[in-house]
Amino acid sequence: MLYGAIEAGGTKFVCAVGNENLEIIERVSFPTETPEKTMRSVIDFFKKFETLSTIGVGSFGPIDVKRESETYGYITSTPKLAWKNFDFVGYLKDQLANISVAWTTDVNAACYGEYIAGCGKGLSNVVYYTIGTGVGGGALVDGQFVEGFSHPEMGHAMVRRHPEDTFIGSCPYHKDCLEGLAAGPAIEKRTGTKGQDLPPEDASWDIEAYYIAQCAYNTTLLFSPQIIIFGGGVMKQEQLRKKVQEQFAKLMNDYVKYPDLSTYIVTPQLGDNAGVIGCLALAKDLYLQA
Repeated sequence: MLYGAIEAGGTKFVCAVGNENLEIIERVSFPTETPEKTMRSVIDFFKKFETLSTIGVGSFGPIDVKRESETYGYITSTPKLAWKNFDFVGYLKDQLANISVAWTTDVNAACYGEYIAGCGKGLSNVVYYTIGTGVGGGALVDGQFVEGFSHPEMGHAMVRRHPEDTFIGSCPYHKDCLEGLAAGPAIEKRTGTKGQDLPPEDASWDIEAYYIAQCAYNTTLLFSPQIIIFGGGVMKQEQLRKKVQEQFAKLMNDYVKYPDLSTYIVTPQLGDNAGVIGCLALAKDLYLQA
């Protein structure tokens, strides 16, 4: 049995097909352009696989995840205007005959991948954040995504400003929320240099760690998770995880007892495959439930 995966990011789409062991058989990526251009490439890829019956989608958002809603399966109020109010699930079902779609956010998919096959395997309470072009978060409790009237938007939580940070913030909605101060574009605008080109000893990494540590602090007090996973391009800076762990300990100030930091605040075991494997796992779940 083959399953499909679409990791729909704000910069690129990653499409893959995998088997029942969640092993990736074929994987491609396309730039995120207009729905007309990008989705045509997506459809052409999946049409090659005649036995495909389910696809798991993890999409940038905000998206509508409430099944009873008239706009379930839509990308809604995204700042990527060409994708605003795009019927993602409806389009897939219209273009691919007899396809079933598992639908969630891109960060939920990555969280699920780590929960099923990564550093969250065997745990019941897992939280995942991506720190990249934007900041997003997803949480799982006993295999179920934490959702209410919609999916969480943890990346737009408010944080306390670092005393040495004069950057106004880059979020178009809130300026200095977590995303506005800690996402990749914020690092570049604050320093004038892309994060990957900043030396590890640059003082701006301490500012970055301060914001991410506040995210971990708030998450710990809100959810008491067994693990907090930080993925995304920004977290590929090897020095950053230790800085976040140190800042987290200072912020917590022994208020609550938490797991050992070496296994509590971590980066993804699956690396860049977390989202794709999560989508494959969601597709497999959907098929088995049918």
